[in-house]
Amino acid sequence: MSLIRPFAGLRPNNATDVIAPPYDVLNTEEARLCAKGRPWSFLHISKPEIDLPADTDPHSEAVYAKGKENLQKMFAANILAQDAKSCYYLYGLTMDGHNQIGLVAAANVTDYNNNRIRKHELTRPDKEDDRVNQIDALNAQTGPVFLTYKHHSVIDELTNTLTKQSPTVQVTADDGVIHTLWIVDNVEHIKTITTTFESMNCLYIADGHHRSAAASRVATKRQNNNPQHTGEEAYNYFLSVIFPDNQMKILDYNRVIRDLNGLSPEQILEQLANSFNVKLNNTAVKPQKSGEFGMYLDGKWYKLVIHSDKIPNDPVASLDVSLLTNNVFSTILNITDLRRDKRIDFVGGIRGLSELERRVNSGEMKIAFSLYPTSMQQLMAVADIEQIMPPKSTWFEPKLADGIVSHLL
Repeated sequence: MSLIRPFAGLRPNNATDVIAPPYDVLNTEEARLCAKGRPWSFLHISKPEIDLPADTDPHSEAVYAKGKENLQKMFAANILAQDAKSCYYLYGLTMDGHNQIGLVAAANVTDYNNNRIRKHELTRPDKEDDRVNQIDALNAQTGPVFLTYKHHSVIDELTNTLTKQSPTVQVTADDGVIHTLWIVDNVEHIKTITTTFESMNCLYIADGHHRSAAASRVATKRQNNNPQHTGEEAYNYFLSVIFPDNQMKILDYNRVIRDLNGLSPEQILEQLANSFNVKLNNTAVKPQKSGEFGMYLDGKWYKLVIHSDKIPNDPVASLDVSLLTNNVFSTILNITDLRRDKRIDFVGGIRGLSELERRVNSGEMKIAFSLYPTSMQQLMAVADIEQIMPPKSTWFEPKLADGIVSHLL
């Protein structure tokens, strides 16, 4: 069993009518609005609660059954069709002048289980359960796992050659991101890709820890229920898009807090001085380097620069998200569990610093922090030593579309 393999993808005949934002970047109401007037939007499959009464539990059996029904309806109407033979696909994303091209492939669950496909985040059982139920109901993986690898000259050269050809699909999504797809069905090209990836030590999960964990659970269950299991069945692999590390774009992942832990703004500033140089700023603070933070408090922006003696020599503890947690959240604001504490929320950098101001000015939140983005080198260093990054450490843009290619089981 190889690290990756080609597969016969399920694709829309008209991508413009189908592709949708990833299931986990929209809430139910946002998905309803996005799919309004679009009967073939993939949101009817990935967020099928939008087709049920408003009070429906999005994790109920009725929702997964509705997703299956909608998938079958798109099959019957020839909105979706499976390719005739196994192939790879090149998937290009273009946003604001940034371009990246990844490989759509089926990645080996066994290599995920033995950490050749490396993780850097913990998962939540409820979110895993949701993806397991969705995969089982559809008998398909529709949400790709976003993987990365240390760029390789052979793949770079082949990608450069193949993307000079006319694409099979090119569509501009509602957010302005251009999604482009090329089919790679040449036998020699497929062999080159498979053997080159097989020579790599590992792949890294950038985004999609719950999807990959769910795929592993589904595979284990199906292996146990299949007396004729060989290892070659589709369920032994999971849908992925694999980008070279030097093309990846990580944005800041910022934080907003609901209260000041009983402290006044003046007391917050006084305590911050123990770990940071604190300076009032006339404009919103977008950190320009690691160790620098912005803080929005009481209608004012401050620039925080952490004292050098507060930066440990450790791949996890030295991350900016860790420095903020260990020197502000746990010590001053009494937030010790970022995964479960309801006092903290997270804002992707794509929303801008104005979103931090809006949430504080509205009274919903009391304080906000802007961060410098985590780097790909930091992500891979943490994964290589089998450690875990704090929750919400990375925000990748542009996002993959759901529905452009799916993997049938």
